[in-house]
Amino acid sequence: MMNSAFSKIIDGKEIALYQLQNGKIRMAVTNYGAKIVSLFVPDRAGKEEDVVLGFDNIDDYLNKEPFFGAVCGRFANRIKKGYFNLEGKEYQLVVNNGANHLHGGIKGFNDVIWHVEKVNEKQIMLSYFSADGEENYPGNLTAFVTYELTDNDELKIHYEATTDKTTIINLTQHSFFNLKGAGNGNIEDHELMVNADYYTPLDETQAPTGEVCFVDNSLMDFRQPVTISDRINADFKQFTYGRGIDNNWVVKKQQAHELALAASLYEPRSGRLMEMFTTQPGVQVYSGNWVENHTGKYGKKYDVRYAICLEAQGFPCSPNYAHFPSPVLHPEEKYDETTIYKFTVK
Repeated sequence: MMNSAFSKIIDGKEIALYQLQNGKIRMAVTNYGAKIVSLFVPDRAGKEEDVVLGFDNIDDYLNKEPFFGAVCGRFANRIKKGYFNLEGKEYQLVVNNGANHLHGGIKGFNDVIWHVEKVNEKQIMLSYFSADGEENYPGNLTAFVTYELTDNDELKIHYEATTDKTTIINLTQHSFFNLKGAGNGNIEDHELMVNADYYTPLDETQAPTGEVCFVDNSLMDFRQPVTISDRINADFKQFTYGRGIDNNWVVKKQQAHELALAASLYEPRSGRLMEMFTTQPGVQVYSGNWVENHTGKYGKKYDVRYAICLEAQGFPCSPNYAHFPSPVLHPEEKYDETTIYKFTVK
């Protein structure tokens, strides 16, 4: 993957590719959408594979799948009908996903050029200034994301944001994982665990109904590892609405903002195990149901269910449900969330 393939100037801003490495893991990040372009992780025999979907050049990121490896915002996931009320004022966002608003709108944080604040061998910090009224969100918002490869074979992601006017915010990392290696078949043989006693059911538009339901005695119970193929093809509305898994679970933790285990993903052939820890209240699991017939990195083909996303975030549609964890950020507050993807083998 050549850095020159990522060199481009758009709107007077320079896009580039940055390489990080520490211990057993190495990765590449572009400041376009704060996207993770590659992530090389060894298997149980020490053989490296790139385990995230992506493209070899910036033009493909501009013209094809918009969310590979991206930071999504200002509000990740769906807001039903694009509508919310904040401090007595009504806001109407663009409806860009069926009947709903998705991932920040037409030009979300995945589709803007972030400023590189600092970078070294193990860490990169990027920032983005989102002006008041951008995509019709209120408030001048300054967001930061830091990617760090730790000495414990972790990818640590830290988000911070401040605003000058009360607003809503929900940031997530939208990497598409395949622990066999990106483009090496589908992910239905992976084993998924979600550390959650509850989930938020969807309506037919894939927006939350507002309910919070037990996973007990249902196909939403992933508290013990489940081979994805054993569950994903069931005649079950929560999966059929989105052609597969595309659902939010309530992360089990002792207190709000605790860094807790949210989910794990295991691929038996390679032995790669990925555990996700987060301070966020929810995890959206998305099984790549709408990725169809792309040519990705190294000329490999990507298709339906060739990857799975574990997106730590606030609950979808949370501005409209007072009993959901609040996405509201006030001027005197700081948005501060952490997600860790830890890689081991077994």
